[in-house]
Amino acid sequence: MIKNYFLLILLMALVTYIPRFVPLFLFSKANLPKWFIKWLKYIPVGVLSAILAPSILMRENQLNFSIHNPFLLSAILCFIVAAISKNIFLTVLIGIITYGIFSLIL
Repeated sequence: MIKNYFLLILLMALVTYIPRFVPLFLFSKANLPKWFIKWLKYIPVGVLSAILAPSILMRENQLNFSIHNPFLLSAILCFIVAAISKNIFLTVLIGIITYGIFSLIL
């Protein structure tokens, strides 16, 4: 039984490691065009947006762009604070505080 768990953990580690290692290995010595490198910088923002957008905008299986959506109001304030301050700690702090306030008010 313990061997099965060990094998399972080993296989999960490989499944996690291989998709990260292969591109790194293939492109580490490649001379990539500048436009491609610039494009790659947008991937984390795109992935984060794809993860956050549904949880911010979807309420009860419907899009909710109303002023009564505390997640949306907090997110808007967080975007503004992040754009101005570029400080992740301040942005998260504002998000937590504003969500708490908006969820109590609304």
